[in-house]
Amino acid sequence: MNLLLDTHIWLWNDLQPEKISSQVALELASPSNDLWLSPVSIWELALLLEKKRITIPMEFHVWVAGSARDLDLREAPFTWDVAQELRFTQVAHKDPADRFLAATAKVFDMTLVTADERLWKVPHLKLLPNIL
Repeated sequence: MNLLLDTHIWLWNDLQPEKISSQVALELASPSNDLWLSPVSIWELALLLEKKRITIPMEFHVWVAGSARDLDLREAPFTWDVAQELRFTQVAHKDPADRFLAATAKVFDMTLVTADERLWKVPHLKLLPNIL
């Protein structure tokens, strides 16, 4: 299964693993699944660091590279098709990053791993909900 990690799932996996459900943890660790991360999530991390809403234990680029290596992450590209899908992917809130992630998952036929209940309502979006 191709799993696209929502930004918080990616961060929690390293920084707050107790927030990851046992089902999601099993899927993230399964060698039969490919884990994908959008550049939008790296941008979101940069914003969180700038706003001092989060801290990481090392320099930004070092932490991102280590996380990508440890999770064997693949880059989910932001393409023209994803940009066009944004027009048809509406979310109940105004977070542009969530629209990008949902559109990416839809275009590339990925399953979005998220704890964000607002995203669970997006039509035609495959989900692996993180429910504790």
